[in-house]
Amino acid sequence: MAEEKKAKKELAFKYKPAEKFCPKCGSRMASHADRFTCSKCRYTEWKAKGK
Repeated sequence: MAEEKKAKKELAFKYKPAEKFCPKCGSRMASHADRFTCSKCRYTEWKAKGK
């Protein structure tokens, strides 16, 4: 039972590698469909639209 909880906890905290880091504060940026956003300082970079 304890092993199952440990396995679930490990899965919950696995992150994929950061695509981009914030140039202002250096923290990891969230990847949205149309932008990258830093949750720490609110810096935003818009993604280029592919046509």
